[in-house]
Amino acid sequence: MDLLRRRRCCDRRPHRRGEAAKAEACFERALAVARAQQAKSWELRAAISLARLWRDQGKPQQARELLAPIYGWFSEGFDTRDLKEAKALPEELASKDHRAT
Repeated sequence: MDLLRRRRCCDRRPHRRGEAAKAEACFERALAVARAQQAKSWELRAAISLARLWRDQGKPQQARELLAPIYGWFSEGFDTRDLKEAKALPEELASKDHRAT
């Protein structure tokens, strides 16, 4: 699953024509595989990557809606890098929304 998330198609810069769509498809595939295998940590990592892409595309609401239920599943390990990042990203998006209004 992490190989899907880290594949070259996922790591390309989304500002290049067509690259964002390829990256999004790659992250969505990684999410689907993680969900099928009930691998919550891998699902979280793929969701973080997709949420970052959506953030960069100006889709903060979609990013928050993706991360919230996955983050909410966890009951421990909140000091890990992945969970810290999953918590910080929606907070960052919310603060940007407030500044824009």
